[in-house]
Amino acid sequence: MNFKWKTFWYSLALTFIFAIGGGIVTYLGQPKYDALTQPFLSPPSWLFPVVWSILFLLMAYGAAVVFDSGNEKMPKALFVYALQLTMNFWWCVLFFGMGLYLFAFIWLILLWIAVLVMLILFYRIDKKAGLLQIFYLLWLTFAAYLNLSVYLLNR
Repeated sequence: MNFKWKTFWYSLALTFIFAIGGGIVTYLGQPKYDALTQPFLSPPSWLFPVVWSILFLLMAYGAAVVFDSGNEKMPKALFVYALQLTMNFWWCVLFFGMGLYLFAFIWLILLWIAVLVMLILFYRIDKKAGLLQIFYLLWLTFAAYLNLSVYLLNR
């Protein structure tokens, strides 16, 4: 498969629109979050945008490879990709914007499932595009621990 930079830049732009939207909501809710009792293993605040930037970059790369594949499964894979991006944004709204920590946790479990489905669909089209999403799934697993812990420690 021939990597196409133009597709990657479009994918990156689309992906980072969601990332920036979620980042704004997160930034606005950060003071309230910082005032909460934090769970054990809670990383420093500066680490989150670094990790998320890398994850969004990997997502965009995977989506670009899948798009350029021409595979008949590509539309379904990209639909799930767009779905999980949207769900990711709304998790930020639920957690940081609205402080609905328990509902955000349930939402995050659904997001985790959507990302797993995306990973599988990507993998079936291009192994590397799928495998790169494992980091995202692992981070969401850690985020679920943090989310649930915030709920339990601050209810």
